Amino acid sequence: MKEINDIISAYRTAVNDNIRMTLATVVKVEGSSYRQPGARMLVTEDGRLTGAISGGCLEGDALRKALLAIHQQQNKLITYDTNEEGSSELGVQLGCNGIVHILFEHIDSDDPFNPIALLEQLRVSRKESVLVTLFSLEQRKQQIGTSILKQEDVEIFKPTIAGYHLLLSADMLLAKQKRQNFLKSFDYQGQVQEALIEYISSPISLIIAGAGNDAKPMVEAASLLGWETTILDGRATHALQQRFPKAQRVLLASPDQAIEQLQIDSHTVFVLMTHNYKYDLSLLQYLVKTATPYIGVLGPKTKLQRMLDDVSTAGIILSETQKICIYGPMGLDIGAETSEEIAFSTICEIKAVLSNRKAGFLKNLTTKIHETTPIIT
Repeated sequence: MKEINDIISAYRTAVNDNIRMTLATVVKVEGSSYRQPGARMLVTEDGRLTGAISGGCLEGDALRKALLAIHQQQNKLITYDTNEEGSSELGVQLGCNGIVHILFEHIDSDDPFNPIALLEQLRVSRKESVLVTLFSLEQRKQQIGTSILKQEDVEIFKPTIAGYHLLLSADMLLAKQKRQNFLKSFDYQGQVQEALIEYISSPISLIIAGAGNDAKPMVEAASLLGWETTILDGRATHALQQRFPKAQRVLLASPDQAIEQLQIDSHTVFVLMTHNYKYDLSLLQYLVKTATPYIGVLGPKTKLQRMLDDVSTAGIILSETQKICIYGPMGLDIGAETSEEIAFSTICEIKAVLSNRKAGFLKNLTTKIHETTPIIT
């Protein structure tokens, strides 16, 4: 979501400054690529780039293609071959061993269904979404672009593509159920079309119980990823917004008061680091009954075991599923000592949990780093 939020902010600035722009989206990858389908970059006519479609190797040429799309006011599909011996339309010989198809969409800020307008709907509420981008690998054909957004019972799409919406409804439902992106090639009125059907999760909400100095780098680390951060603490001297300028909320509250003010779902994660045993224990007793997938407990394993014993004494019998969600000591084993190191090791552990990854060394992987986007037949 951070990349999308940055693009939306840059879009708003460009609209206010009356600057034209194009949205570049990776819609299909064959082989290996630094970025996967769904990666986006906003390009303004004065040359500003927000987001990324590669590791920096394609951006120079993408800027030129984006400016062409702006001036012609047309969507364009461009294919980049990053093989050493490229034979596609543009062989950039980067050695990444992949072919990347990028859709450049001219942005009309007066169009209520323009791609950025659809992306803005993702920030309206904390809901899982499915976004559909329509394109054709036959580059001379019409490139429809980002056209459909589905959020629970709400669907937004251009009236002119209602037929596509009906045809892809089952595929959008599958993407949401699987929480996965898909590609689909299909025939519509005698024309072969492609669709990137993209699952976008609701924003990650990090709740940090503790407003001590060691919580500051935790907020900083989370902000780099665009996570929404809330600080909880019962001390009026510590729970101050000016101490945590990058946190979305700072709550001065007891555990019971804090719980009443929080919305907890499967994208809400917690770290307990108040250095107040009773405060953390009270939160833990409540949190184990919620949908949170991660509860990190700062401190040694003996502290966590004492907390679990006290939870049991209180009559709360934890299932194995509930126990799996509790991490203590929290963080990955990277030799962290300082509060900054602990913050990054914990944020990385949370990211691994949410991504269902083991957080090992990439060099030991026997599979590809990125899973290939499956194709719906």
